[in-house]
Amino acid sequence: MTHEDIKTIGVVGAGQMGRGISQVCATAGYEVVLLDNAEPALAEALDKIRTGLERSVERGSLSPDEASDIVSRIHPKTALDSLGHAQLVIEAVPEDLSLKTNVFGQLGRIVPPATILASNTSSISITTLGAASTRSDRVVGLHFMNPAPVMELVEVVRGRETSDQTMDRALEFIKRLGKMSVVSKDTPGFIVNRILMPMINEAIFALEDGVAPAEQSNAGSCKDATGPLHRPRSRMSISGACHPSSTVPRSSGPSCGRQGSGARVDNR
Repeated sequence: MTHEDIKTIGVVGAGQMGRGISQVCATAGYEVVLLDNAEPALAEALDKIRTGLERSVERGSLSPDEASDIVSRIHPKTALDSLGHAQLVIEAVPEDLSLKTNVFGQLGRIVPPATILASNTSSISITTLGAASTRSDRVVGLHFMNPAPVMELVEVVRGRETSDQTMDRALEFIKRLGKMSVVSKDTPGFIVNRILMPMINEAIFALEDGVAPAEQSNAGSCKDATGPLHRPRSRMSISGACHPSSTVPRSSGPSCGRQGSGARVDNR
């Protein structure tokens, strides 16, 4: 399969990431099969995509016809076998190992042998998901940042068995989406979360120690950050720090900072 053979993208999961990835792919000209087992979730996803595109039309960055064309390329489906004609399938279900391995097991049985399977996971092992699919050489991580239509960075994660050809197709795909890619080994947290989690810890410790109010600490940690990895940080707020540590194994490396009390994100 060549780059030109990739015409249809399957996206599994119609939540915030799934609908964002679907919009990005459809905007780049791909046909998209957006799959979810809940029809209300699909309807909500399409409504939110339309709303976002309408805002782009109001700002003048899209014409009404362009916005309409993007929506027309997104096809909501509830049956897994609807993905049978996709050349690339991106899983974007909640960050739960059991759920993701189940999805990859089903995909491995349903989609054609040449189809590339990708996961939007931010921390779960691509090698583990590849093993569940029984086609480890054609499984890769494509970790889009949130919100996907806005953020430029995508982590491309190579599993232990991911082939050179799969990596080549994945990197070219991200390029054709107009995104910027960084390549990571299949290590807990990959690049972004491996760096982000200790930074969130230190931000919370700084707040606990009274170094500065939350607003000042947010500004100090984000305002002058440079390089592609500053983009996820620009969306971070101390008062709204997430807790993805439950999916990052203890092997994620040495913790940066102290073990404090109160709300914190553990780098376990």
